[in-house]
Amino acid sequence: MTKPIPEKARVVIIGGGVSGCSVAYHLSKLGWTDVVLLERKQLTSGTTWHAAGLIGQLRASQNMTRLAKYSADLYVKLEAETGIATGMRQNGSITVALTDERKEEIYRQASLARAFDVDVREITSREVKEMYPHLNVSDIKAAVHLPLDGQCDPANIAMALAKGARQHGATIIEGVKVTSVTTKDGRVTGVTCEQNGESFTIETETVVNCGGMWGRELARQLGVTVPLHACEHFYIVTEAIPGLARLPVLRVPDECTYYKEDAGKMLVGAFELKAKPWGMDGIREDFCFDQLPEDFDHFAPILEMAVNRMPMLETAGIHTFFNGPESFTPDDRYYLGEAPELKGYWVAAGYNSIGIVSSGGAGMALAQWMNDGEPPFDLWEVDIRRAQPFQKNRAYLKERVSETLGLLYADHFPYRQMATARGVRRSPLHEHLKARGAVFGEVAGWERANWFAKDGQEREYRYSWKRQNWFDNQRAEHLAVRNGVGLFDMTSFGKIRVEGRDALSFLQRLCANELNVEAGRIIYTQMLNARGGIESDLTVTRLSETAFLLVVPGSTLQRDLAWLRRHLRDEFVVITDVTAAECVLCIMGPKARELMQKVSPNDFSNQAHPFGTAREIEIGMGLARAHRVTYVGELGWELYVSTDQAAHAFEALEAAGQDVGLKLCGLHTLDSCRIEKAFRHFGHDITDEDHVLEAGLGFAVKADKGEFIGREAVLAKQEKGLSRRLVQFRLAEPEPLLFHNEAIVRDGEIAGTITSGNYGHHLGGAVGLGYVPCSGESAADVLASNYEIEIAGTRVKAEASLKPMYDPKAERVRM
Repeated sequence: MTKPIPEKARVVIIGGGVSGCSVAYHLSKLGWTDVVLLERKQLTSGTTWHAAGLIGQLRASQNMTRLAKYSADLYVKLEAETGIATGMRQNGSITVALTDERKEEIYRQASLARAFDVDVREITSREVKEMYPHLNVSDIKAAVHLPLDGQCDPANIAMALAKGARQHGATIIEGVKVTSVTTKDGRVTGVTCEQNGESFTIETETVVNCGGMWGRELARQLGVTVPLHACEHFYIVTEAIPGLARLPVLRVPDECTYYKEDAGKMLVGAFELKAKPWGMDGIREDFCFDQLPEDFDHFAPILEMAVNRMPMLETAGIHTFFNGPESFTPDDRYYLGEAPELKGYWVAAGYNSIGIVSSGGAGMALAQWMNDGEPPFDLWEVDIRRAQPFQKNRAYLKERVSETLGLLYADHFPYRQMATARGVRRSPLHEHLKARGAVFGEVAGWERANWFAKDGQEREYRYSWKRQNWFDNQRAEHLAVRNGVGLFDMTSFGKIRVEGRDALSFLQRLCANELNVEAGRIIYTQMLNARGGIESDLTVTRLSETAFLLVVPGSTLQRDLAWLRRHLRDEFVVITDVTAAECVLCIMGPKARELMQKVSPNDFSNQAHPFGTAREIEIGMGLARAHRVTYVGELGWELYVSTDQAAHAFEALEAAGQDVGLKLCGLHTLDSCRIEKAFRHFGHDITDEDHVLEAGLGFAVKADKGEFIGREAVLAKQEKGLSRRLVQFRLAEPEPLLFHNEAIVRDGEIAGTITSGNYGHHLGGAVGLGYVPCSGESAADVLASNYEIEIAGTRVKAEASLKPMYDPKAERVRM
């Protein structure tokens, strides 16, 4: 019987896979009535039905782990709530390492698991053999066991979520294809759909795109960016194997494989390093529970390794050789949140083959976000606002996802760069830097010089968990900035012009620092949310009475633009992205003034150009705007040069720099210098759930300036006291390295994790930042403890400080 389509709904969810069913379930549990889910064919008929159903709780960050743990707990409870068997069993998982580098990785993950309160144990190859008798363990170097991981029946999970949603009042209608979303004045007004050849419109102000591999095309019709693309994903299922007992899930990432016992059969799946994109010309209209053509040649190398790893597969018959599509994203992370282009258009899609373990928690988090108007905790790594508009380009996606599928099981080395779909966004100086030895990394599509190779040195990364091949290059660049002068190309900074009659009052409401300053002043500030968490970390330069320039990290530009536009009332303010208009050359180091005086007749003395001011200067035969600020903790200027004059300015600086030893520097050096100064990095050290006072940024907050977003939370925290502090650590031994996510050990107990780390070449050891709980404690109490950092299971003594270990009085920036 055909279900009637309602005329109105509070929310319409598009897509009846596990993601859409989870969002419907969680919204209806929050008391939302008039929740409508529309599925083009049948529930689970896209990619959910053929998922492997692996439930691994440890993810790359605390909040992603929190969501995965929530999923596992939910799937255990769903059966009792709905009466639908979910097949959820916590039979544990084992990950084995076949190389020393992978051993370091999985031991680092084990340390992280302990910090995140996930049950974990390092086990020997003998213990692996006891738990997995059929396994060839002759070349296994290390292994970790997570006893509470498990597996489930993906289709039944989705069906249970759907039933739970219906029990709480949601309407789920199959056989309804959404043809368009209607909009007016930049927000959603309704959904047009087809049922049995008849067209209907549902009036609604809220839509959730849970369209999976259809999601990009659904969004593209509205100018919304949802960059994802399907790839072919392969696995085999054997015939029943006599006497096969229940086994943990097994992962052998060095062979790109996972193994799952199910009903006396073995499932062997792969995340091969070079994947096959699928659906470049669109997806067939009648696609429903479909498989893709077999490609045994593609899978054969994987199967050969699997037979060696598990010899019983040689005699087991193959019951199913499966090939089905899964959607992947450019950075291997899924999308959640409200699209910045259109109010009321939400997204939960692009799960990169971890949709089952992710969707329970993601549905909960998105429902809370929609209900409360803000995410329940920091979700930046999966936030839809990180997507760059160009990334919806299909040629780009086709090339990039051929790599991202394999990255699930590739070595997760620090500083690993994407190899595909590069070169889309380049600074005007790209070829100049390339000719001088630059080795590039990519952030938000921008090609950025990460380090400079010496003459005769190979210009590529050799990845490792130890010191990589550019460590000495970084050291030379770092010490040049500390003792001489270095040049960084920071054109990738996001640049936002905010202007108009009401620009000052608008920014005063959004920023925590005082912006009513004279033209030419530069203010470091944060934009806060109502909880006092940090939504944006930026500098604001007052250009005139009615115009301001906001400078933000390149990776957060879309997020920051969305935050500004979301809070614009009926005010006379224009917000413009001017990122591509200017190149940024940073001249940093104690000899920066000497260099500037060689290329410009302007006065660069403290009296004429004090710290925290900007003004127009002459450079070579052109013009620039010189901002006296720093992210490396030295005397210096950021030079904002019109892109047409950037090459000339660079050449003038380079020629003059020969007399003062100017050194070209990369982003790795920028990071190692900033961490010695304990400067915060957005997305790592500071996020929207980190209170600005606990992040140690109270100096940039002026609570007495009048109302601004987050002011009440600042006053409340001042009254109540801090519950944690951001602390700087330096390892006592010079050899070990910090990246991020290492465990902080306080007086023998794990107390937190390192939020960011790098090597302090001036300080002589690895340096990291991390939060330490401190309720009821003074600063002296925090520093009185003994600290160690746990790296891959080994604890290393560390010195702790609440002041920057390098130049604590900030004298060098005012030289």
